[in-house]
Amino acid sequence: MIRTRLVAFCLTAVVAANAVAQEKKAAPEFRPPENVVMENDIEYGRAGDRSLKLDLARPKEQGNKVLPVVVFIHGGGWQAGNKEGGRQAIAGFAATGNYIGVTVGYRLSQEAIWPAQIHDCKAAIRWIRANAEKYHINPDKIGAVGNSAGGHLVALLGTSGDIKELEGNNGNAGFSSRVNCVVDFCGPSDFLHFNEQKGNGGQSAVRNLFGGNPTEKADAARAASPVTWASKDDPPFLIIHGSEDATVPYAQGEAMNAALKQASVNATFITVDGAGHGGLNVPEVMQRQRNFFDKHLRGGTADIPGGSVKAAPAPENKKD
Repeated sequence: MIRTRLVAFCLTAVVAANAVAQEKKAAPEFRPPENVVMENDIEYGRAGDRSLKLDLARPKEQGNKVLPVVVFIHGGGWQAGNKEGGRQAIAGFAATGNYIGVTVGYRLSQEAIWPAQIHDCKAAIRWIRANAEKYHINPDKIGAVGNSAGGHLVALLGTSGDIKELEGNNGNAGFSSRVNCVVDFCGPSDFLHFNEQKGNGGQSAVRNLFGGNPTEKADAARAASPVTWASKDDPPFLIIHGSEDATVPYAQGEAMNAALKQASVNATFITVDGAGHGGLNVPEVMQRQRNFFDKHLRGGTADIPGGSVKAAPAPENKKD
């Protein structure tokens, strides 16, 4: 019995160590603009002995100016990717002088299955509020953006703010995990219907997330679905999805938009015509994203229209 427990403990430690090593190995080289200061590998919480880290970008000339925050959550099917992949995006926000940017690392599904991922992301939001004074952050102006698995996690941050069963205990208890606006690029929203919809090529990643098919893990799949928690107190949403997505069904974006509209939430849905699970960052879409954050975090007045936007022509638009 003792030997069995020791082996299990060692295997768990190896998995965790491998996950951390994979994050570091995959980290791309990135130099921020000269007007941006990057602080990397800041511990925002712990999951047992596992250190959870984020990177923060701020304007070099910020001084004591209090700024809103844009939080980036990476994609990769909950089983790949890393926070380093978001450094360019958050540095871009910080380079404007109007935002602080944060990119969050979270446990991947080969290290810990659901709900570890949302526990980590919520702990990161709580850390931001707990450290608002130190970094001159406006704790009432936190936006979140993510793509694919990251789109799912930011959507869940938006609909499940302060939902006790999803909070976890990874750090800074007593601070809110709510965000003030959400940009969801092609994120899953309704796992109970995922497998039956056209374009469900991400089924294996979903199974790995739950440790089984969502129909077999129905309670977990329901709790993990952002549509489950949609309510009238949710923040504004901008949802972007490719019409030809073969990994996360286009119907998932439609379902997220419909659930929010049903709950009387301010939601805008953009279809990128001809795009797959990628090719969504066309200039018009990115401009609408900038306007969206400016409107909801800085008091901007630009309209953010929904509807269709044409995908970039090949080879720039990679369908999947």
